[in-house]
Amino acid sequence: MLNVHWLDTINNSLLWEGTNQLPAEEEIRKRRWKWMGHTLRKSSNYITRQALTWDPERKRKRGRPKNTLRQEIEADMKRMNNNWKELERIACDRVAERPMLLHEE
Repeated sequence: MLNVHWLDTINNSLLWEGTNQLPAEEEIRKRRWKWMGHTLRKSSNYITRQALTWDPERKRKRGRPKNTLRQEIEADMKRMNNNWKELERIACDRVAERPMLLHEE
């Protein structure tokens, strides 16, 4: 396919470019934001919408804390200089939402 043999060493970016694929991290981020737009367009009484604002009040287990979906989304928002109100506005405007889904850094 790419004329690469098992002894050859190639860079991941060249591999993704040659196969016309996104890195797994980018694909996950893209799908997460697509789901976010879908969820933010729903009314506030839907369980998926409530899950975004839910904050479990329990003691964490020992070890490194796991990143929650909310933490991942807030980290992405910080990178894009957005907040929750801005995201809700963008999610309702599907034309403005499209470039946000394709936003890559």
